[in-house]
Amino acid sequence: MARIVVVGAGVGAMAAAARLAVAGHRVTVVERGNTHGGAVGRRVRDGFSFDTGPGLMYLPAVWRDLFLKTGKRPLEECVELVRPADPVVEHRLSDGARVRLPGLSRSGTIRAVREAFGEGTAERWTALLGRAREAWEVSRRPMMEEPLTSGTDPAPFRRDPYPAVPRRRGLFRRPAPADDLLTTATRELGDPRAVELVTAGLWDWGVNPVGAPAGALVLPYVEQTFGTWYPLGGMRALADALHARCVERRVEFRFGVGVVAVTEDGGRASGVELADGTVLPAEHVVVGAWSPPLSPANRDTVAEGFGDPLCEPPGNAVRAWSRATLLLALRGPRPADTPHRTVVHGATPAEPPVTVLQPDDPALWPAGEHATAVVTVPVPVGSGGGLPVGTAERLEAAADAVVQDRTDRELWRELRTPAEIERETGAPGGAIPGPALGGGVTGRAAAPNPGPLPGTHRVGALAHPGGGLPHAGMTGTLAAGLIVEGPDWRGSY
Repeated sequence: MARIVVVGAGVGAMAAAARLAVAGHRVTVVERGNTHGGAVGRRVRDGFSFDTGPGLMYLPAVWRDLFLKTGKRPLEECVELVRPADPVVEHRLSDGARVRLPGLSRSGTIRAVREAFGEGTAERWTALLGRAREAWEVSRRPMMEEPLTSGTDPAPFRRDPYPAVPRRRGLFRRPAPADDLLTTATRELGDPRAVELVTAGLWDWGVNPVGAPAGALVLPYVEQTFGTWYPLGGMRALADALHARCVERRVEFRFGVGVVAVTEDGGRASGVELADGTVLPAEHVVVGAWSPPLSPANRDTVAEGFGDPLCEPPGNAVRAWSRATLLLALRGPRPADTPHRTVVHGATPAEPPVTVLQPDDPALWPAGEHATAVVTVPVPVGSGGGLPVGTAERLEAAADAVVQDRTDRELWRELRTPAEIERETGAPGGAIPGPALGGGVTGRAAAPNPGPLPGTHRVGALAHPGGGLPHAGMTGTLAAGLIVEGPDWRGSY
């Protein structure tokens, strides 16, 4: 039985802690804040509760597997997971058209696309998502389920997994390499409104469709195929259940404890140095994405070993984004037939859409007839408290357009900026990185799971396979697998 210190109590860190504890290790989680969950936060005020991080769950299989392998109670007994009633999402396109899509229904989605854009576009939509399925099948293991180490084959990360499409007919037809995502979607769908529809959801993953690799089309494929899910009580209910599972497995939590560095002995991690100067010994140290450095030689570098999440190499899909959010506490019941999610599109695919979440969940408000709305738009990292020009106006306009009788029903509002995200999570500039994507310079490579110092491992949004709730869960799985099974382990832990 090894002593293991996990730095940070985000969902990726807790996923690692639970798996390591069930493997028989003595695990201590140290967290500088006063609660668990990391980016999966909650704002409570006057009896109203709001998710301040992800608002919806994709790929629940990641969490089902974790709960299955760390205790007797499966995910569904720990969290009341529901599929929002149809329509799951309403898209309000830039030309004023509205398209409502069902959840977890490929045929229903195709039917909605056919009704909105015609038979030809529906056929092209089906073909495009079919190619996205091929990309998912090719990239799923290397890009999500296998650890990234010094011995990993780099080819899947340099190659766009989206299949080449023949561009000429007849004797000389030949496949050509995939272009960037927006060019590919425009060419293959033809209708710019359908392009808006398929690219808007990428922003939920922190991916700008302009400059993204075509292989990022696996993200809308994942949503269409595996559905959109919601835990009653909000996404924070998942973080609470994960924390409870860790406690059940006798993981020790220490909140309000800052870590300044990993200690070293004989060229290997030997523990962590706390802010008060004491040392917590350990044979292995698992470090969250925004935590102090993994190497004692670089103590003054905040994210040493992770690379710079704020840089912007060619292809701005790799850039980390943040978000601005307007929380609305409302009087009166949630109107019937209200979509759980409404997406108000920008003028172009390059302009981030505004998303309005109106969950049908009485656990989020005080007794009586009330409701909530969360209005969100991506903004560049580093915006701080001063949002880009026009951001607040876009949030207000979307709220007015989507929230029925908003003026008469609003009890109070609260605007959250990247400054709150940075303060609560430690992410520089309020960064919310997207998932790892194959595709050379237009992709996004996350940091390897082992740290630069033997005995250290990474979890969280900047570790492979990158940001996004299911990917964060996988960082914990991969770090735990490498510790339990050894450095040659290749997945399926």
